[in-house]
Amino acid sequence: MKKILFGATAAAVVAAGTFGAVSANASAPAAAPAAVVRADAGNDNLQQSTHLTIEAATKAAQATLDAAEKENQRVSVAVVDRNGNTIVTLRGDGAGPQSYESAEKKAFTAVSWNAPTSELAKRLTNAPTLKDIPGTLFLAGGAPVTAKGAPIAGIGVAGAPSGDLDEKFAQAGVAALGK
Repeated sequence: MKKILFGATAAAVVAAGTFGAVSANASAPAAAPAAVVRADAGNDNLQQSTHLTIEAATKAAQATLDAAEKENQRVSVAVVDRNGNTIVTLRGDGAGPQSYESAEKKAFTAVSWNAPTSELAKRLTNAPTLKDIPGTLFLAGGAPVTAKGAPIAGIGVAGAPSGDLDEKFAQAGVAALGK
């Protein structure tokens, strides 16, 4: 019986010692925290940008589609934001299946370079690899929308028999935003 009692006592002492060591380690003060780095978000690290509302984008898209319909053209129109994300796309009655995606790519291209896509297409003679940039389409029919000289959106049109007509209709959408 003494052996059992001695063994239990020894086990209790070892357990208590282990618990005490763990408790001591748990309560030991942590290393001093590193200095916290804070950025002042109110200084020149921020830039404010302007974006079209969905109402304005829809107004521009509808004006574009109306201009095409007046000339009996079946087109699709896309309006993208400054980052190239589609805000609204309208596919006119009878517009070809390829026109939807082409309109989005033209809008993206126009806002990315802040220039009409007809002008950008001319640059391909000096920089032919521009056309290899994903998501772009260097054909006439895209027009940038600007505010204070900076691009805030792009309007792309596809489906008319010529890029010149597509771009004419895109410009009608840009003009509608100025009214």
